[in-house]
Amino acid sequence: MGEEARVLDMETSEENATRRNHLVNDLIVDLYPLSSYYFGSRDALRVKDENISDRVDRLKSNYAAHGLRTCVEAVLLVELFKHPHALLLQYRNSIFKLPGGRLRPGESGLLYCSVTSLCINSLSQISALKTKFLLNLLDIEGLKRKLASKLSINENVVVPGSEVGECIGMWWRPNFESLMYPFLPPNVKHPKECTKLFLVRLPVNQQFVVPKNFKLLAVPLCQIHENEKTYGPIISQIPKLLSRFSFNMMEL
Repeated sequence: MGEEARVLDMETSEENATRRNHLVNDLIVDLYPLSSYYFGSRDALRVKDENISDRVDRLKSNYAAHGLRTCVEAVLLVELFKHPHALLLQYRNSIFKLPGGRLRPGESGLLYCSVTSLCINSLSQISALKTKFLLNLLDIEGLKRKLASKLSINENVVVPGSEVGECIGMWWRPNFESLMYPFLPPNVKHPKECTKLFLVRLPVNQQFVVPKNFKLLAVPLCQIHENEKTYGPIISQIPKLLSRFSFNMMEL
């Protein structure tokens, strides 16, 4: 019994060490120079929600037909002047967006939140975390599709090389006309929209082909930080969401 216990302890220690190494590596992000990426353009993309009333009307119609609307957005980072820069889409010289967009009905793992809650209440914590991971995979596949539509020469082909990582933030829209919050108010039982941000790790080289009515800009995190007036309430919080990560400025 003593020998078997020692073997089990050694195996457990090795598993814990491996798990810690994975956690440390997940918090290190390699950033490659902006010059290593190619930027091109393609036909313009039709833009919905030209004004606030149009957006509210579409959100109401979508909610009546499909319920909660889920959007997924990508945080893409590059290196420039030894500082992290986020790649943002600019529309009409004044509107900044993260690459991504709305998921199709049935494409989001949030539709299965009730299943996740059931797992948390009735199964072990590990089982619940595994379930959440699987549900996140649905959102990740949807994000890959949206990145292809926004950043690829062929909107039906997934952008190769990019690694969609963990969800680093979620925002909720309690009502149709309200702003989005980084939490779900306790009195809101039926939110109208959820936006999830994913950190996407870029390969050393990649081609970005953007609709010609958009610009893809590299904006320094120091300029984005708490600059809600220019970049909005979500993008301006990205530096805080990334504060737990360490960045390797890769030289080519």
